Amino acid sequence: MPKELLLQVSPEIAANQNLLKDFLSKQIKVSTNDIQHISIVKRSIDARQKSIKINLKVSIFLKGESFVSQNISLPEYKDVSKSQEVIIIGAGPAGLFAALQLIELGLKPIVIERGKDIRGRRRDLKAINVDHIVDEDSNYCFGEGGAGTYSDGKLYTRSKKRGDIDRILQLLVAFGATPDIMVEAHPHIGTNKLPQIIQDIREKIIEFGGQVLFETRVVDILIINNEVQGIETQNGDRILASKIILATGHSARDIFELLDRKNIFIEAKPFALGVRAEHPQSLIDQIQYSCDYRGEHLPPAPYSIVKQVNGRGMYSFCMCPGGVIAPCATSPGEVVTNGWSPSKRDQATANSGIVIELKLEDFKPFEKFGALAGLEFQKQIEQKAWRLAGKSQKVPAQRMVDFTQNKVSSNIPKTSYVPGTTSVEMGQVFPGFLSQILREGFSEFGKSMKGYLTNEAILHAPESRTSSPVRIPRDNETLEHLQIKGLYPCGEGAGYAGGIISAAIDGEKCAIKCFESIQK
Repeated sequence: MPKELLLQVSPEIAANQNLLKDFLSKQIKVSTNDIQHISIVKRSIDARQKSIKINLKVSIFLKGESFVSQNISLPEYKDVSKSQEVIIIGAGPAGLFAALQLIELGLKPIVIERGKDIRGRRRDLKAINVDHIVDEDSNYCFGEGGAGTYSDGKLYTRSKKRGDIDRILQLLVAFGATPDIMVEAHPHIGTNKLPQIIQDIREKIIEFGGQVLFETRVVDILIINNEVQGIETQNGDRILASKIILATGHSARDIFELLDRKNIFIEAKPFALGVRAEHPQSLIDQIQYSCDYRGEHLPPAPYSIVKQVNGRGMYSFCMCPGGVIAPCATSPGEVVTNGWSPSKRDQATANSGIVIELKLEDFKPFEKFGALAGLEFQKQIEQKAWRLAGKSQKVPAQRMVDFTQNKVSSNIPKTSYVPGTTSVEMGQVFPGFLSQILREGFSEFGKSMKGYLTNEAILHAPESRTSSPVRIPRDNETLEHLQIKGLYPCGEGAGYAGGIISAAIDGEKCAIKCFESIQK
């Protein structure tokens, strides 16, 4: 049997297999020649002390012990071209993993995606960044892979009870992700690698008889006697099926509006909203690692911070070490920010959403919109930011200390946000209570992370798409909508996930429930 050890080592030892073997040979008192193989099971960084350590869980195989390298492969999918069809609306993580699960169960997925495939989507992203043109169907949120494709592929989730996280990670590895995601405490894939993985998943769905329809927007869900019959597209085409997995993501406002218009029960849901803060990565490294230079063996430092300010949680969200800020509007007349990192996290800047938890009572000025009150609250801020920044994809920006002091920044340096920035007093973007919490919160952040509160940091507004402003209620057991039989609200857009892993897990769960219902 291999020996399993938990240990702390220096970054240099963790990065060098020979040094690690020497270290372990002393720990278990055997010759290095007797160590056949070392498997790293888990890896994390402990930066709490000045001397930074790497936590490792390792399995050590000695000579004579059986060691077979793990080969992660895809399940044996079946040809489902002639099987019963299930419609999946949305080709994000929830929709794609639902499709793979359906194929594994012997059902045919028809994936309907309003946006373009990976290749076509790139042109529309360039149009946003360079020409300030927003295509409502193809942007950073809509298109093959959904918002996840152009995130940095964070795979960390606190939702351990949601389902089998390792299964999702193994599928991603089988589709081309680095096996390191099975090991790292906070794994990520990188926005430069995700598109190929997403494309390979799509090709596998098609190979085994599923369909993927791009540039196909759902304008109606066909319902008779509270049971789904299929969908209608923008071209007037009808696709019929008795099961629909609704996996449209947190920004598909037209779907929320469609459900509301058809009197299909939905409800307003609290979410979080704020700004995206960008620091020099070297500064975050100094703060987190307590050193002037992090060296070659440590990754760019992330940070995570939470404070209670005036009875509200204010916290970092989707922190991107060595990353950039991206424009994520889904309609003309609004601006939205998000962040991502390439796989090497090698950009000069670090950014993070800094957001405040909202409450349903905050949406009272929009109560005439009913379940869409939070959505309208969100819209108002995004549209106001668009107007203040010059009615383009430039965003309002302000130096951090200037913001806490209510001062307009005399100049804004070039940031990673390609469309550009406009110097604005950020308090104009948000309702007064949010601006006040943000000002006090940044001062509190500066006390916890010495050096964080600095005018080197640039705030970009708004970070407003943290999660869905709507929940589509479903039965806890069947996962069907409470009112509409055969409709399975799924993933982030329905309010049941928050990130790639949890969305993928929820997609699989909805697919399994579809299968179980069909088998009855």
